[in-house]
Amino acid sequence: MSKPDPSLVALVSQAGGRSAATPVSSLFIGRWSPRAMTAEPIPDEILFALFEAARYAPSSRNSQPWRFAYARRGEPDFAIFLGCLNDDNRDWARNASALVMIASKAIFTLEGSAEKHISSSASFDAGAAWASLAFQAELLGWSTRAMGAFDRDLARAASHAPDTLKIEVIVAIGKRGDASLLPPERRSSEKPKPRKAMDEIVFAGGFPADC
Repeated sequence: MSKPDPSLVALVSQAGGRSAATPVSSLFIGRWSPRAMTAEPIPDEILFALFEAARYAPSSRNSQPWRFAYARRGEPDFAIFLGCLNDDNRDWARNASALVMIASKAIFTLEGSAEKHISSSASFDAGAAWASLAFQAELLGWSTRAMGAFDRDLARAASHAPDTLKIEVIVAIGKRGDASLLPPERRSSEKPKPRKAMDEIVFAGGFPADC
């Protein structure tokens, strides 16, 4: 077996206390989802770089089911998007630089055809786009946190989403701030979270009954 790239070995040992069973880029184990954000404005070139990365995520039959609606801090829509979140998320997300609703569209047409198809993996594929967005943010020195605790009806109304879209998450984007920006009860959890061991999630030949 060939030796792992020494640059990867060095990187994985410096990721907020996390470790990897097999060497990988620190991009993957170093990214985490903070709540403390500094509220600084996000430039166009940063925000749209994130959408560009998401645009090239993989999807079934190139259906590209992801859709994004965004609101920057300081714009009227930001307060409307913020109001869709539950109280706990709203408390810290008010300091985000932007809020993004990520939706999926299951109905699609193949290139060169007018026939409509239903994708069974639209949500899965939108998740791939979210991951691409999150990793691109990390590369550019920005942070993201996806939230599932929000009022779906309010979010649909706030974003004018048609019935063909399923709103999956609302993502806060911002520069990572110090934990002291958060209420005292949240500060101790403002750090990367551990992951399950490899043998708890990866199985040769099939899945055990208790996985």
